[in-house]
Amino acid sequence: MNAAPVLVGYTAAVGFVAPHVMLRSSWPHRAPALAAAVWHALAVSFSIGAALAAYNLAMPAEHLHAGLIGLLHSCGLGTGAGHPDPDTADRLALGAPALIEFALLASFSFHVVRARRARERHREAVDLVGRHSARLCATVMPYDVPAVYCLPGRRPRIVISDGAVDHLTPEQLDAVLEHEQAHITGRHHLVLAAVEAFHSVFQWLPLARHAREQTALLLEMVADDRALRSQSGEALATAMYEMAAAARAPRGALAAGGHTVLIRMKRVLGPCKAPHPALRGAVAAVAAAVPLLPLLVACPPALG
Repeated sequence: MNAAPVLVGYTAAVGFVAPHVMLRSSWPHRAPALAAAVWHALAVSFSIGAALAAYNLAMPAEHLHAGLIGLLHSCGLGTGAGHPDPDTADRLALGAPALIEFALLASFSFHVVRARRARERHREAVDLVGRHSARLCATVMPYDVPAVYCLPGRRPRIVISDGAVDHLTPEQLDAVLEHEQAHITGRHHLVLAAVEAFHSVFQWLPLARHAREQTALLLEMVADDRALRSQSGEALATAMYEMAAAARAPRGALAAGGHTVLIRMKRVLGPCKAPHPALRGAVAAVAAAVPLLPLLVACPPALG
């Protein structure tokens, strides 16, 4: 049996239906790291499902009308008078999924390299203009507007403006510095590069659009939670408020402020109950299993 129809239906459900289910759920903001993992699991599952669907559509089956080659042949678009050329079908069957995976890998590499080059150029400028603060473990820039951001990578930097040093209290400074350190240690720039790559290849897909937007927000919440381990919610929220008017962070950098400040402030200051352990475990199991579902559809286990 050709699994193409089931795979096409599955990828359509993951690409169009699953994002709306996630957006309507209330638990992601209470478990941002787990929610980010689910978004990535959906993206991986869609990529695998799309590749396998392309393979099964192009793979000739036992009868003329199965597979994309057979369909073209039945429409009078085949090149031979008999059955489809198996060599052409094999090349198409292997080339279609390979093209999808190559596009994703190339896009990921492009985003990683571009962001790294931008960070290196900005890091050189920061090292020339700024001054290192051993007390803050950060580079202080002569800039009056409160701003804090990090340059992750192999030579990470946390950059803070004079305005932030002057206007923020010690507790607020510690909170935003912990926030930026969480971005660096968590390698969040690679996670963002992955969703950017997925969006670049599948721009028309709701999953790609929402995964990029939600992952960026969820990673900020993950960093907020790291800061809340040692600082109060009031200190972090007021620090975010002070930096809400800061200029946009440079390309490749991750900032404590940004357009998501209002959502994060409400979360930090409001009651935030962690999901029930049973729900957390169930969601984690689903996130681990979702990427495997296309493989089970394409290669179902033999029974009996």
